[in-house]
Amino acid sequence: MSFGAEAIRVCVVEDHAGLRQSLEGLLNGTAGYACAGCFANAEAALAGIPPLRPEVVLMDLHLPRRSGVECTQGLKARLPRTQVLMLTVEEDATQVYAALEAGASGYLLKRMSPGRLLEAIREVQQGGAPMSPQVARLVVQSFRERARHRQEQASLTPREREVLEWLTQGARTREIARQLGVSQETVHTHLGHIYEKLHVRSRAGAVAKYLGA
Repeated sequence: MSFGAEAIRVCVVEDHAGLRQSLEGLLNGTAGYACAGCFANAEAALAGIPPLRPEVVLMDLHLPRRSGVECTQGLKARLPRTQVLMLTVEEDATQVYAALEAGASGYLLKRMSPGRLLEAIREVQQGGAPMSPQVARLVVQSFRERARHRQEQASLTPREREVLEWLTQGARTREIARQLGVSQETVHTHLGHIYEKLHVRSRAGAVAKYLGA
């Protein structure tokens, strides 16, 4: 297939045949865009996309066997200048960060309009980082939550941090008291302060907050 000089060459990685065909038709039917190749799974994409050297890849998050995040990481290692746009139905902060850390430049929800998708492709090709509004809000909320967690942890005393470290190792009150050379009553007091500062009600909650911040 020959592409126009101004066409943005895009590869599609999507396991749903109907959507894959729709994306191919949208790209080839719109001036300034061209579908360079379509792939149903990560293995085929990793073998077939590098020789095509597209400018943009539309990547489904959930693929059979190997995920879109894994595929993105593999493609970016071989094609560092190719931009990857994740396409997904999920609004999950963990998935967003995993995709961005793997090398994706944008994160879009599949329910967006075809016109907005085309805009996002051009935006990422020009150096932007498009995200669906819902995902952008999720990222902002996540950053705020992480900042709040850091502030909570900053309020902990060195001794309270020691107690927390022992908690992450599964130590009981008696063992923590022995290791720190204090009474069990003192450990209970420290735990009370930790729960209050981290806004939790249990050891499990404190450990989750401490490890997740």
